Parts: sequence; structure tokens; C-alpha cells
Amino acid sequence: MQKLQVNNLVRSATFFQHAGISIVFVFMPIIAKGVTESIFEIGLIIASFSFAQILSEIYFGRHSDKKGTRLKFIRIGFIGCAVAFGMHYFADDITLLFLVRIAAGIASGIMIPAMIAYAYEANSDKKRAATVISFHALGWLAGIGAAGFANDLQLIFLISAAVFIIGLLFTIKLPNPVQGKELKPGTTKTVILKNKFLFLSLLLRHIGAAAVWTILPIMIMEKLGGELYHISIVYVANTLTAFILMNVMASKIHLSNVTKFKIGIGATTFVFVGLSVVTEWWMAMPFMSLVGATWAFLFIGGNFHLMENNPRSTSTGIFSSTLSIATVIGPITAGTIAFLFDYVGVMYFAIAIIVCAFVVSLKIKK
Repeated sequence: MQKLQVNNLVRSATFFQHAGISIVFVFMPIIAKGVTESIFEIGLIIASFSFAQILSEIYFGRHSDKKGTRLKFIRIGFIGCAVAFGMHYFADDITLLFLVRIAAGIASGIMIPAMIAYAYEANSDKKRAATVISFHALGWLAGIGAAGFANDLQLIFLISAAVFIIGLLFTIKLPNPVQGKELKPGTTKTVILKNKFLFLSLLLRHIGAAAVWTILPIMIMEKLGGELYHISIVYVANTLTAFILMNVMASKIHLSNVTKFKIGIGATTFVFVGLSVVTEWWMAMPFMSLVGATWAFLFIGGNFHLMENNPRSTSTGIFSSTLSIATVIGPITAGTIAFLFDYVGVMYFAIAIIVCAFVVSLKIKK
């Protein structure tokens, strides 16, 4: 009963953590377009969040292992996010928007690695941890849905701040177990070298994905005849599939974590092949559902493989920061390609780089 209560509290905190981030994240290209018409500058604004998150996740993920505690970093992250995301409300020019996106990246990076490690360590049956971690996808679903329902690019910032405060409240009753301290020097470098093919394939895959997510909301509205709430509908197909599959994965899908990761990387190629030929906004939904499935496989497979064989918060911090690095490179690449060619050119780039990612992933050993 005590274990169930802890898991439910972690599920709730994870849900509100990612709901708060996603409320703003999906509409950021549209928000950025309100302060600049340059597609290249829009890419830079989106990249600024991830650049800050890279450094934050690596530093605080490693620091969490050194201290042997997770809960302090989780709570500090919630407080920081409530402030940083709330400050978006006042960001009415490009400079202020850059600054608040950097602050939001730092604050979210403090808690993400610690939260994944906490959920994993709270379960003696590690497969069950997938059902807890799956609530990050459900949080994204709720956040995207809330943003579409609000249909107001100013109101969503206040909703986001409130969501983080609610998430913080669920951490109050969480126990604060102390893990063994990981004090060995050079651990971050060792983890990266040991898992270089996993991190490289993840980086390449997510560069392609991040490039597409930068232009897809704009593409839906300008090229596919969609409205603001249609963006939410399309992205809900992604997160709902990811949530369902992560829960099924705990008991029904008996594959090694490395195999799950490789499936997630390779199958992503078909998503962008499909998105390159759609002509109506609703046609994107089945392909976004597929990307949700691929995300579930690579996220659970990759993170669980790392936590089984490496210091947990350090390795999940590197995993998350690798995603953040891709979310710096991807938007800048998307802005450049869209400026020089067109939106479909970004899809072709994504297809090519994800094929390369899959080839690299084949070198990962079980």
C-alpha cells in the first residue's frame, strides 16, 4: 500500500511537471512568430530553451548522484519552473522572450533527470517504473489539450505556472530516500564513452524530429488550413499513443531495452515520410500517433538500459541533455532549410538524418 501511494504521488508530480512544460512548448513557434517574422530567429528562440536545458541537466543530474538525493532537485525545479514559465506572460519582445526561455530551460533541467531516477528507484520491479514514467506522456497530452482549449497565447503562461505549483504540492508527501553517493571522478565522461552509439543515434534522431516540430505548427496553420486548436488535436494523437504504449510495455512487450530503443529510432523514419505528403491538417494525426509509439519505445528502452548499467541520475541527465542538444541544432537547421527552400525540405532532411541514426543504433550492444 505504501509503495502504491508513493508511485501515485510520483505519477501525479510527473504528470504536472510535463503538463506545465508542454502547455507552452507546442505553441512556442506561434508565440515566437508574434515577436519576430524571421523563421531563423524563431528557430533561435526555440533553441535557447534547449541550450539552457543541456547544461542544467548534465550539471544537476550529476550533482543529484553526488548528493545521493533526488527530492531536493525535484522541488527546486518545480519552484523555478513556476516562476520562469509565469514570467513568459511579460515577454513582449524578442530579448525578453530569449531570457525567459533560458530561465525555463535551466529550471526544468534541474528536476527532469532526478524525477526519472526517483521513479526508477521507487520500484523494486523496474518494469513497473515504465507505468510511472508514462505519466510524462499523459502530462504532455493534458498540457497540449489545455493550451488548445484556452486558445489564448497569454493565458497559457499563467496556466503553466499554476500547473507547476500543483505539481510541487504532490512532492510534499514523497519520502526522501538517500541513495549511495556516486563520487567517482570523470563519471560523466565514462558514461558517454561507454554508451556513445546510443547517445549518438538518439542525437541524430532527435535533431530530425526537433527540426520538424519547429515548422509543423506553422505548417499546419499556413499550409494545411488548420486553426490553433487543430495543432493541439494533432499533437494529442502523439502523446496519447505514447502513454498507452508505455503502460503496455511494462507487462506485454517482452523485448530487451536495446531492441526497444532500436525500434523507436528506426520506425521514426516512416513518420516524416508521411508528413512530407499530407495535404490536410487532419492527415497528420496517424503519423503523429506513430511518432508517439516510436517515442515510447526509444524513451523507455534507452533510459532503462542506461539506468541498469550506469549511475542513474547522471545517465538519464545525459540522455535528456542529448535531447536538448538536438533541440538546439534541430530548430536552427529547420529555420535555415525553410528559409532557403520550403517546409517540405525540412521533412526530407529529417528522413535522411534518422536513417543515419538507425544505422548507428545497430552498433549498440545488449
